[in-house]
Amino acid sequence: MTGLRVAVGQLAATEDAVANAAAAAALLARAADEGARLVVLPEYTIAWAPRLHAGLAAEHRRFADTLAEAAARHGVLAVAGTLEPVGDRMRNVALAVGPDGTTIGRYTKVHLFDAFGVQESEVLDAGDPGDPVVLDVDGWRVGLATCYDLRFPESFRVLVDAGADVLAVGAAWAAGPGKPEQLRVLAQARALENTSYLLLASQCGRGRVGGSAVVGPLASELATADGEPQLLVADLDREHLEEVRRTVPSLAHRRYAVVPR
Repeated sequence: MTGLRVAVGQLAATEDAVANAAAAAALLARAADEGARLVVLPEYTIAWAPRLHAGLAAEHRRFADTLAEAAARHGVLAVAGTLEPVGDRMRNVALAVGPDGTTIGRYTKVHLFDAFGVQESEVLDAGDPGDPVVLDVDGWRVGLATCYDLRFPESFRVLVDAGADVLAVGAAWAAGPGKPEQLRVLAQARALENTSYLLLASQCGRGRVGGSAVVGPLASELATADGEPQLLVADLDREHLEEVRRTVPSLAHRRYAVVPR
């Protein structure tokens, strides 16, 4: 298969994990109706609050079950942000479930957002930087990353070295002066420097900027969202990707390797 139809869901999660799971399932249904094979939903799809707390992970099993049931019902591969409890702490996990409802990947956020007055490390445990997660989707290789990872280009080099040609990023990008513009620039840069497609599923709502997008390997925006809940659908083109990588072989020209620390 040379093409891949993808969907990016933008939503505004609350602290109600059951309602959030229902909203996620509805987006999977809509995406399937549009013919999408891969659906990417934001970080903290399970639950979001202006200040993180361990209670947000209370319904993690129910959320995962709802996501799996919806993926199987609609025959899509879905990636969504959840929270998993670890004692009195949590892990921020991008959970991937296949079209048969089985878990096929789990990426734990490596770079915790301790910036702009926020301290995710107060309640979250970071993932292992030496454990990239890359999924097979209809012959495409999809690497997973989360939100603040966008500010660390080496994270995406590791995914590309593991074979990724699509970068799937869930986010709950915090609002503030210049923050929407920063998100857009970073998403385009990560796609351009890696000559890869990038799927950005970003939360909207109070305290979050929205701005979800599908970005091409030359940084063109194939689909973009504003600040409201919505679903973006786009077609990825294998021939275009291969032509870009032939024309701009920057990945082959690299003189440095990325070594996790």
